Amino acid sequence: MNAHHGPIALLGSGEYTSAMDVTDRLLLSALGVARPRVALIPAASGLEPGMPERWNRMGVEHFTALGAEPLPMPLVSRADTDRPDILAQLGAADLFYFSGGNPEHLVETLRDTLAWAIIAERRAGGAGIAGCSAGAMMMSGYTLRVRSIVAGQPPRWIAAMGVAPQIAVMPHFDRMAGFVGAEVFRAIMGSAPEGVHLVGVDEDTALIKLRPDGPWEVSGRQSVVLIGRDGSRTAYRAGEAVPVGA
Repeated sequence: MNAHHGPIALLGSGEYTSAMDVTDRLLLSALGVARPRVALIPAASGLEPGMPERWNRMGVEHFTALGAEPLPMPLVSRADTDRPDILAQLGAADLFYFSGGNPEHLVETLRDTLAWAIIAERRAGGAGIAGCSAGAMMMSGYTLRVRSIVAGQPPRWIAAMGVAPQIAVMPHFDRMAGFVGAEVFRAIMGSAPEGVHLVGVDEDTALIKLRPDGPWEVSGRQSVVLIGRDGSRTAYRAGEAVPVGA
């Protein structure tokens, strides 16, 4: 594959569960590697004691069952991003898989690090990348500051890592209004940055791009929702292309 053109998946939820079996098989197949090595990166949950280990255990079981070689990584903070053992594993990976947690912590952990530079280099060689919930928000052009929402402040957006720069992902979209309340939900929708597609990804669902010249499309049991600047919503189901650019 050409530079930065490995397969990409933006998941609303469901990492390392049977709900993502079909999606993850598509990703693994698109790599063209007999037994892909999957870097399991739990850094988004680095502020939650015990969660990185839990995600890694789930990821090992999930990807072993799918015939891949999981590489569970103790990458949970910025201090871990220049550890030689972690950098070596990243350099050997065919697919980078980011589980959920706090997107702001994940961006702060990765930005301008050796670890992210290696991930970018591997992607330039055709490696894939997937992110679930906070992982998908990190891969967007912009992500919400979850801490400000939790503190009751108005929605604030920060520049994310820009794997999919034209997209701003809202994960758990089918349940999001229930999480934050209708008023905050409307404020989030209305505050989205200019120049990006605001995309809601339902739980157990993913927005995927398998080939450089292929479309963004839906995989999973629910919908991906494209939200217009006027508040309009267009839902897409499994197998349907989503018009969010290259």
